[in-house]
Amino acid sequence: MGKGSAQRPAPTGTRTRTRTSTESVPSERHTVTQDDLLTRAQAWLDEDPDQETREELARLIEAGTTDELAVRFTGTLQFGTAGLRGELGAGPMRMNRSVVIRAAAGLAAYLKAKGQEGGLVVIGYDARHKSADFARDTAAVMTGAGLRAALLPRPLPTPVLAYAIRHLGAVAGVEVTASHNPPRDNGYKVYLGDGSQIVPPADAEIAAEIAAVRSLRDVPRPEDGWETLGDEVLDAYLERTDAVLTPGSPRTARTVYTAMHGVGKDVLTAAFARAGFPPPALVAEQADPDPDFPTVAFPNPEEPGAMDLAFEAARAVAPDLVIANDPDADRCAVAVPDPAAGGGWRMLRGDEVGALLAAHLVRRGVTGVFAESIVSSSLLGRIAEAAGVGYEETLTGFKWIARVEGLRYGYEEALGYCVDPEGVRDKDGVTAALLVTELASVLKEEGRTLTDLLDDLAVEHGLHATDQLSVRVEDLGIIAGAMAALRERPPVALAGLTVVSAEDLTKGTEALPPTDGLRYRLEGDYRARVIVRPSGTEPKIKCYLEVVVPVAGADALPAARATAAELLAALKRDLAEAAGL
Repeated sequence: MGKGSAQRPAPTGTRTRTRTSTESVPSERHTVTQDDLLTRAQAWLDEDPDQETREELARLIEAGTTDELAVRFTGTLQFGTAGLRGELGAGPMRMNRSVVIRAAAGLAAYLKAKGQEGGLVVIGYDARHKSADFARDTAAVMTGAGLRAALLPRPLPTPVLAYAIRHLGAVAGVEVTASHNPPRDNGYKVYLGDGSQIVPPADAEIAAEIAAVRSLRDVPRPEDGWETLGDEVLDAYLERTDAVLTPGSPRTARTVYTAMHGVGKDVLTAAFARAGFPPPALVAEQADPDPDFPTVAFPNPEEPGAMDLAFEAARAVAPDLVIANDPDADRCAVAVPDPAAGGGWRMLRGDEVGALLAAHLVRRGVTGVFAESIVSSSLLGRIAEAAGVGYEETLTGFKWIARVEGLRYGYEEALGYCVDPEGVRDKDGVTAALLVTELASVLKEEGRTLTDLLDDLAVEHGLHATDQLSVRVEDLGIIAGAMAALRERPPVALAGLTVVSAEDLTKGTEALPPTDGLRYRLEGDYRARVIVRPSGTEPKIKCYLEVVVPVAGADALPAARATAAELLAALKRDLAEAAGL
């Protein structure tokens, strides 16, 4: 962990299961001898291009640390629809230059097999440890493979890379980032030429090409020959951000902003200046990039404690709202004043922000399709139906949402919002921040707030209350065990409500392709739904809960909220017991 966070406890909102000594490595460990491990490690060391990981691995070999070598050399990081993501370090089960070079070579071979020889690949990166190195290695591999490569000029938000792919007519893009993961992690996200993230079967085809790379010596890596872009692409992106706002709309809402030690500050403040909003008050301790994320246990606005400094700043300046990006600025968190807390602040759930932005767009008269992932609140469907606009539900991830035909707006509960799909076919924490600040400004002119609009939506459509049971693990076997337990012994009731439908999503549905997940629908006076799935980007199992409580007028809202809170707590308790968590 980064400096200042090593002694912090795990966040209270996320339960953590630690592994035992017998769970610490994949099952192959017991069939691999020490000599085999040392042979694999030495072969890896012989071609590792990074002095830092070479020294690290040499120490492990010299010490004969079989347990640690088994963790690193039993298997490889798997390339999937999230690309690659893992802990930094030496070996095929860690993120390092050797793994990245192989991944880049596999991507290059895939593109050439698809007839994209000579095509442009644009590469972006965040400010994490090794991100710039991984980006340069990718540029070198693409150039050596006969493709053209262009690096973004410096660490920039992921949405700038997603925009640049379409803007420059690239055949693919790579973003080196681990988003909101802990500081010890990094990752490798791949986009194709439509500007959206890869989906099957492209992921499996790229993975097969990666597996075909036998030695780094077979991968040409010239020392130059690629382009480093100037600020033209960033300027074009910033100009495009104007498209999300209504000309002449109020721009009066005052904000406090935290970049969470990431790369969002300069781009977001520039976008706010272009739009004519008051300059955000910055959380100074978290404003500049720092790959160690020293003030937080996890650099994720959703994690308890991550927003404490932002709330402290807000108490000093009394803004209309607090905005946070995650470290690569593709997510946007929003907090609002909470009069019930005596001058405190309340983080809005991603589902609440998703509904607010949808209501704002409906009020502006937009047309097209509203889309969300299956783990997000069903309120978006109610809003879309009432407004007469299209609605679609997808699998989890913007790789699916971005592919919805006719998409005008998409979101998912993990603080991701796509408000300008023609510009960025991915979640974008900068344009989402602009749009929610415009909404706050419109409401401010009317003497109202974001929470007032949430109340209106609850009265009109019912109180859609959501929550999540999230368990972070060190041993992925715990996740597999929980999923197996639920499949073998599916619950018949949760929170006193009968389970009337239990879907195993690995089989797919008429509307959705297969995915590793379970969905339960419950019977009773309140519509309730539970979805359980492994996270695609973190070592977590996630359980998404929703109850819908009818509201007979604004006076009934307090009672409805109390009922919803009781039901969600009971759902969380019963589900944890059923899954053995």
